[in-house]
Amino acid sequence: MNHRLHLRFEQLEQATNRLLESVAALGDKAYQSPGANQWSAAQVVQHLVISETGIGQYLEKKLLQEEGHQKAGIGSFLKSRLLRVMLRLPFTRFKAPSFLAKMMPETAPPLPELRAEWEAVRRRLERLLNEFPGKLVSHAIFKHPRSGMLTINQTLDFMLDHILHHQQQVERIKKTVA
Repeated sequence: MNHRLHLRFEQLEQATNRLLESVAALGDKAYQSPGANQWSAAQVVQHLVISETGIGQYLEKKLLQEEGHQKAGIGSFLKSRLLRVMLRLPFTRFKAPSFLAKMMPETAPPLPELRAEWEAVRRRLERLLNEFPGKLVSHAIFKHPRSGMLTINQTLDFMLDHILHHQQQVERIKKTVA
């Protein structure tokens, strides 16, 4: 894994651990919804696991294609930056893409089960990054549902910002259910 990918991966690991600790600290309240049609903290974790699973599968599929990877341009850079800003603003909320929302069961499995599943997904991502071809680092490799094609670095940035965005959501849930 190149140095920049490694640094991003480490940040992703740290953010994930912080989020899981925050949710675990809620105990049984991690499964309590803060309001009608709102996710519990455990469902937030489940959403992140499902999302990261899909990202990993998409990346694996794209890496199997030997040709057709376009170099990322200025548009990709700008859209990626806009996505990062929007995810970090505390008052912004996004509706989960419909294909992800359909994958969410009504109740989340136990937190230790979610943690183990996320760990397995993360180890798969780590292997993918360790084997990631250097010649594709500047190529568009992942299609984000809102911002379009991203490079592997931009994808990892999105994944980190996605977790941080949901960390803010977990903090709001904590205040409501406490």
